[in-house]
Amino acid sequence: MADDCIFCRIGRGEIDTPLLFQDDRVFVVRDIRPKAPKHLLIIPKEHLTSLADMDLGKEAILGHLLIVAREMAKQEGVTRSGYRLVINQGPDSGQELAHLHLHLLAGRRLGAMG
Repeated sequence: MADDCIFCRIGRGEIDTPLLFQDDRVFVVRDIRPKAPKHLLIIPKEHLTSLADMDLGKEAILGHLLIVAREMAKQEGVTRSGYRLVINQGPDSGQELAHLHLHLLAGRRLGAMG
């Protein structure tokens, strides 16, 4: 974990943030600036800066992020109505923090992407 990374600090319990889920590999929080009525962040505890910096052998954590997202969608009651999963990669995508994370957006009809 990186010392000054806000997600790493949350993962270490240094910042008091309500966790919706946590296991040994990831934790889930609500986005503080939601883009949809339900906007969750699924965050690996390991400090992974971005998809571009990941190497082979990290497939397990990516798969785990998706499985946790599916379970969170069930918990939030949006499995039937639908949800969007997004990983922002790089500055043009809107990536704001250098710690890989998965967005789950739901709770209303989402517009077209792009």
